[in-house]
Amino acid sequence: MDKNLTVAIIGCGKFSPNFVPLFKAHPLVDKVYVCDLLPDRAAAVAQKFGVEIVGSFEEVLKRRDINAVAIFTQRHLHGPQVLAALASGKHVYSAVPMASEVEQCQQIVELVKKTGQTYMMGETCYYYPSAMYCREAYHAGSFGKFVYGEAQYHHDIGHFSQEYRNDLLNAGLPPFYYPTHSTAMILSAVDSYALKVVAFGYEDQEDDQIYKRNVNQWDNVFSNSYSMMKLANGGTARINECRRIGYKAPSSYVSAFYGTEGAYQFSNAQHLLTVKAPQGVTLTDVSARVNPVAMTEHADDPEFKQKVANHKWQCDNFAPIQQADADRLPASFKVPGFPNGHRVQFPKVGNAYAARPLSKSA
Repeated sequence: MDKNLTVAIIGCGKFSPNFVPLFKAHPLVDKVYVCDLLPDRAAAVAQKFGVEIVGSFEEVLKRRDINAVAIFTQRHLHGPQVLAALASGKHVYSAVPMASEVEQCQQIVELVKKTGQTYMMGETCYYYPSAMYCREAYHAGSFGKFVYGEAQYHHDIGHFSQEYRNDLLNAGLPPFYYPTHSTAMILSAVDSYALKVVAFGYEDQEDDQIYKRNVNQWDNVFSNSYSMMKLANGGTARINECRRIGYKAPSSYVSAFYGTEGAYQFSNAQHLLTVKAPQGVTLTDVSARVNPVAMTEHADDPEFKQKVANHKWQCDNFAPIQQADADRLPASFKVPGFPNGHRVQFPKVGNAYAARPLSKSA
């Protein structure tokens, strides 16, 4: 990129304000604007962070002094807005998903090739500890050839805000219109993609009207969806996206990852690696490497498992497996209490849990 960015953040809802200070603090960003259809909402974010407002998405596209957009609108709007921004000559960052239609995804890829602009989809779960551990261990040879894996995004809609649940037109989004939290963890770990997919849905039985025909804009009745994916590398992945489920934390995780030579399994706060040995397997508890440091420090708490199940310590700080990537962040981000967009805060992980190279048997 031959010059710094001037970024317009599109959408000032619940999520995007986490990113305004990040863009402002980045050494390669010269200026940040915000934009929302609701003037009061844009004004609140602008006042809080000391940035200027652009009146509409269309105006952003016309502005030559703005060379990048960051899209945080409703999920089903991403595809058309990404395409419009790329076509107008902007670089684009968007929250997930990239788009809700296969054709839109294909068009985005082709438009990037044609324009030379950069597009990035901000998938948080690529950086989640279980995904990073499986990715590192797989490439270190711990698993051998990939055979089978399981990943899921289990986020009960009862844990969403009341405002979100009251929006019956949009709240009943089909789960597999938002699959990237779960797919990203497995696919990134094995550096592969799906060739075939078969999916099943759970037809919702609750009476709050969220997942009902003639209520949400997709006529969607499925609150949970499950799929089996045949991957290009010969392995198989089971992927879940569930919004009615008696579970809380962590919401996104790899629960199982199996290869010809080793395996990873996870539940609550325990992460186990097994590797073939001359007699049976060698089992290693790798929890202290994969869990956030604050969680490891409280492992002797009498209510430890109960607290973990209710999201305690999940976002207090980084896990050791994340430290190498955290070290790559700009110095302007490494300020105590500075957010990273998803509630994790600095300072840096202490030496007691410093990242270590992963051998085939560790």
